[in-house]
Amino acid sequence: MEKMRAMVLSKCAAIETNPLALTMIDRHEITRPNEILLKIEACGVCHSQLHGIEGDWQDLGIPPTLPTVPGHEVVGKVVQIGDKVTKFKIGDRAGITPLLEACRECQYCKEGKENLCESSTITGESFKGGYTEFITVAEDFATKVPNEMKPEYAAPLFCAGITAFKAVKAAEPKTHKKIGIFGIGGVGHMAVQFAKVENCEVIAFSRSQSHLDVAKRLGAIDAIHFSEDQQSFLEALKEKHGMLDAAIVFAPADIVTDTAIKAVKKGGLIVIATIGERPSFVAFEEKTIRGTLIGSTKDMEQVIKTCEKEKIEVISETFPLEKANEVLKKLKNSQIEARGVLIP
Repeated sequence: MEKMRAMVLSKCAAIETNPLALTMIDRHEITRPNEILLKIEACGVCHSQLHGIEGDWQDLGIPPTLPTVPGHEVVGKVVQIGDKVTKFKIGDRAGITPLLEACRECQYCKEGKENLCESSTITGESFKGGYTEFITVAEDFATKVPNEMKPEYAAPLFCAGITAFKAVKAAEPKTHKKIGIFGIGGVGHMAVQFAKVENCEVIAFSRSQSHLDVAKRLGAIDAIHFSEDQQSFLEALKEKHGMLDAAIVFAPADIVTDTAIKAVKKGGLIVIATIGERPSFVAFEEKTIRGTLIGSTKDMEQVIKTCEKEKIEVISETFPLEKANEVLKKLKNSQIEARGVLIP
């Protein structure tokens, strides 16, 4: 059995203790006729992986098994294909989202919402993760990546990109609609651009000045420091811009979600793309609160097309695979401008 390098998590622990260990594991091999084998070119480092590694989400069953290889936004080259594969040929480039596979038989799969499948397999929550050199995937759950897209550009599209794209769509964007984006990191900086493509007026909120600068540069009409002093924050916002038509929340903090709901006008829409407590909600204000989770394979194809056509910018910083612990530490301490990407 051939081996490959992988950053393996054997026990959930604080990232400061370097819980990921460089290990030689068996190289994945095609076991079904509809699978392709990818030689990984890049894997984005997502904030949700940090929660999984540190054990914050064990009550949600994440990670479901240990040891595991994290990493769920993967781009690579097809180096081998199963006998029945028709979508890819050797030498093509492909990417995988956190949705490694779905059952294809439940009501969600039949409605084209396979990202909601209850018996789906999640990339990076088993030994099939991206912090390694090779991965196999059923062809239906891989998306073609144009040859001219750099790996460090393409990889973040497969979680951050699709999450941002789908969240903006969920906010029902229209020309001149005023959308507040709370949290401008790896996901938020792309959401600013997707909302701009729809001619929305984007106001960005973040605790970090460098993230606010990025949002302004990418076309936000304003970028405002987020403050936990909710009353004065909301009063200042109202005075400057009035109430928001819609808000999208990427920052995983309950105070942010609560503030976003209160910043939106009556009858407005709040899209929550993070995990947290349910904030206070007044039914008589006729607001809609909507959750969103990555997207379908069709959505992913749309993301690639939109990024190509609209020249969406992806801010990324590359690191060697072995530096996974260090990258996650930087992410925890807000020292990554947008997206860290591991190159095996």
